[in-house]
Amino acid sequence: MDHCGTLFLCLCLLTLQNATAETWKELLRYMENMQVSRARSPFFSFRQLHQLEQMLLNTSFPGYNLTLQTPAIQSLAFKLSCNFSGLSLSSATLKRVLQARGQHARGQYAWGQHAMQFPAELTRDACKTQPGELRLICIYFSNAHFFKDENNSSLLNNYVLGAQLSHGHVNNLRDPVNISFWHNQSLEGYTLSCVFWKEGARKQPWGGWSPEGCRTEQPSHSQVLCRCNHLTYFAVLMQLSPALVPAELLAPLTYISLVGCSISIVASLITVLLHFHSRKKSDSLARIHMNLHASVLLLNITFLLSPAFAMSPVPQSACTALAAALHYALLSCLTWMAIEGFNLYLLLGRVYNIYIRRYVLKLGVLGWGVPALLVLLSLSVKSSVYGPHTIPVFNSWENGTGFQNMSICWVRSPVVHSVLVMGYGGLTSLFNLVVLAWALWTLRRLRVQADAPNARACHDTVTVLGLTVLLGTTWALAFFSFGVFLLPQLFLFTILNSLYGFFLFLWFCSQRCRSEAEAKAQVEAFSSSQTTP
Repeated sequence: MDHCGTLFLCLCLLTLQNATAETWKELLRYMENMQVSRARSPFFSFRQLHQLEQMLLNTSFPGYNLTLQTPAIQSLAFKLSCNFSGLSLSSATLKRVLQARGQHARGQYAWGQHAMQFPAELTRDACKTQPGELRLICIYFSNAHFFKDENNSSLLNNYVLGAQLSHGHVNNLRDPVNISFWHNQSLEGYTLSCVFWKEGARKQPWGGWSPEGCRTEQPSHSQVLCRCNHLTYFAVLMQLSPALVPAELLAPLTYISLVGCSISIVASLITVLLHFHSRKKSDSLARIHMNLHASVLLLNITFLLSPAFAMSPVPQSACTALAAALHYALLSCLTWMAIEGFNLYLLLGRVYNIYIRRYVLKLGVLGWGVPALLVLLSLSVKSSVYGPHTIPVFNSWENGTGFQNMSICWVRSPVVHSVLVMGYGGLTSLFNLVVLAWALWTLRRLRVQADAPNARACHDTVTVLGLTVLLGTTWALAFFSFGVFLLPQLFLFTILNSLYGFFLFLWFCSQRCRSEAEAKAQVEAFSSSQTTP
């Protein structure tokens, strides 16, 4: 009789185990069917989601917890008691559980790092009304097709992490639920906000994202921490910060940049070739001009290559190298503009005793060496300073909700951009503007002393325009990208500075024609003096 009882008990346990295994298989099939039917209406998707919740709340399993996973959905269930002391879940723990229970881990998963922490007071209200065993379920989604709102919002990593407690809703927790999302993407230009899915919100009956009851924190550059006082489905909403460039202006500005930089490249090449064809060894001024032309040529070439190297097929190391080269070219160009201003001061302010030993060599070390030192210093501090940089562009014709991105290889660090781009450029522009004002005042004073204030007005106008171009004062327009100045600044800055190499070419041609005319006049004067008895 004892043997029969033991055999009967074993059969019952085996039957129960088989039934439990069948229940788990049914859950997995249901989760896989949810993935297949994701193209259906949102209303149907939420019916599936609620059905999955009920299945997890009612399923039986041995032990403390149940973990199931498909390529896009993770489902967890926990048995809780009223003396619950808190629970911490992380993606690393879930991965170990799935590896230990290989029969429930199918396919290759690309889940990133995430975590949830539940406070001890989670079960407090439920235990007051119905003491006993409680069930906590967690459902994680690696894509957001079940949670499409009217704005088609972008979510960090496309992750949605949900939790629900049996026996009622959980609200107004004093100790919040902590949900952590880790990422390895650049969030520059984005505003992050922790949100939850609120059913019946907004215009759609199935709901929308809401930030109520959630606080957003960023403990590090790679982590977003959400502190929420309730249980539901959570995510991190990625909203683009107010974009500087409207999308409808992106195409014309890109076209202007492409044409202008191409013209400047050709003009700079012609200028450098003409200089090497007929340069004078003692003409230090011309050699300074040629160094400026060379820096502008390098800047335009690297700028045109930058968007192409930011595309995904190109290795990120190549984009990093090009971004560093582009930054170096910009710093070199700005430095040679400042050198032009310093040299103009020497020409006008120190008419006598202007000779400086190895003057051009020293300026070359300054113009090419200092920018190289700054770029290498930035790379040595942090190599990720350079790389793909996303420029957010706003689509104003899509009810204020459409966005697109344009990527270039450029400086990614806000600190380096503020100090070694805007700060360096601002100091250079300020110095050259002061030099330009002083030079114009000096030229005006010399003209008054010559008793010819109105003579050669056209020549003076050309001189003023030439000095303005030579000193690169048009780059100061970068500091007027706000308010009513935004749209005019965008076009003026793009046109004038993309054609900067061409304007320098015109200045070079005018100076060459002027020097040839003066040389011809001197020859004619010398010839006439020789023929005069």
